[in-house]
Amino acid sequence: MSELLVRLRGRGWRMTSQRRVVVEVLAGDHVHLTADEVHARAAERLPEIARATVYNTLAELVSIGEVAEVCVQGRAKRFDPNTRHPHQHLVCSGCGIIRDVRTTAAPADLPMEERFGYTVSEVEVTYRGLCPSCAPSLREAARAQVPTAHPSRRP
Repeated sequence: MSELLVRLRGRGWRMTSQRRVVVEVLAGDHVHLTADEVHARAAERLPEIARATVYNTLAELVSIGEVAEVCVQGRAKRFDPNTRHPHQHLVCSGCGIIRDVRTTAAPADLPMEERFGYTVSEVEVTYRGLCPSCAPSLREAARAQVPTAHPSRRP
């Protein structure tokens, strides 16, 4: 049974077959699916599940703090069920895959309240780079674009 499912049962969250399938799709480490991906995977298990049901379930899970929205610039919003363990995200600039990264270092200690009057409720850190699958192909593409030496010109 997934950690998310256990938490929702502990809350007394009404568990319909549709909601259960959405929660099961979100189970696991490093899960960061778009709403359309959640719907597609849920439909494999429960063909009659409506897209609106998936969207509504995700919205409710976000509103009660059991799933977090992950917004990566230029890409569709993704949903992260890992809300209980502090972590940052490592995003591949090539394919867009997102990994959870737990670090032991605390985020920058900024005196937000003193300097700007803010009460900080959360800190979001995103690391960007290339995953092991994308790095080799990008290196090859970069090598292909390196200009060759020009032949010396004669007067």
